[in-house]
Amino acid sequence: MNRPLSWFCKIFLKPAIDRFLIKEVRGLNNIPKTNFILAANHQSHLDQITTGYVCVPRRFHMIGQTDRYRGLTKFFLYFLYFIAGVIPINRESEESRKRVLKEAVKVLKKGDILIIYPEGTRSRTGEIQTARFGAAKIYLKTGVPILPLGIKGVFELMPTGRAFPKIKKSVRISVGKPLHFKEEFEKAKNLDCDSEEYKDICKKIIDKVMEEITKLTL
Repeated sequence: MNRPLSWFCKIFLKPAIDRFLIKEVRGLNNIPKTNFILAANHQSHLDQITTGYVCVPRRFHMIGQTDRYRGLTKFFLYFLYFIAGVIPINRESEESRKRVLKEAVKVLKKGDILIIYPEGTRSRTGEIQTARFGAAKIYLKTGVPILPLGIKGVFELMPTGRAFPKIKKSVRISVGKPLHFKEEFEKAKNLDCDSEEYKDICKKIIDKVMEEITKLTL
């Protein structure tokens, strides 16, 4: 999302979100002045609102899936993604996943914020799921810190399968401290991305990220 649109959201949309959805926000002082990779748990389409809420009025990008949509719906989705600066991904395509990784690295190197949901898809139960390695791979290519974010209350308002959310001031957001994996970053520079050692480093990073996210949702 570019800065003018981000400012628009801060001025006109954030007050409404405060009034109707947000009950508590903790840890805003943990947000770095420089850019970061925002990693959050994923329970609902409302997550896009709550993570964006934390980032405005700064420039930020999300990664959004396209593989579940067809026809006119997919056309409007791409249009919305273009306006909002969302990086589209077809999760069924290896080529698409590689392209998204390159785009994510590019926006971070420009100094923008990247929002990512390590679980890759919304939880069907409200419980935190096993995460994929995407956030870790992006970190190892940029060294940009990962900021863990825990979201509570959105699953009850808009679980998977619900077309429209309930409106209730019950959402809690907790921002953790930025995570730096400097030792792993330096070690990974000399490794092949397909090697088992590289994958072990990714697992170590993502396990720590999800551990912090889980703590923030308690």
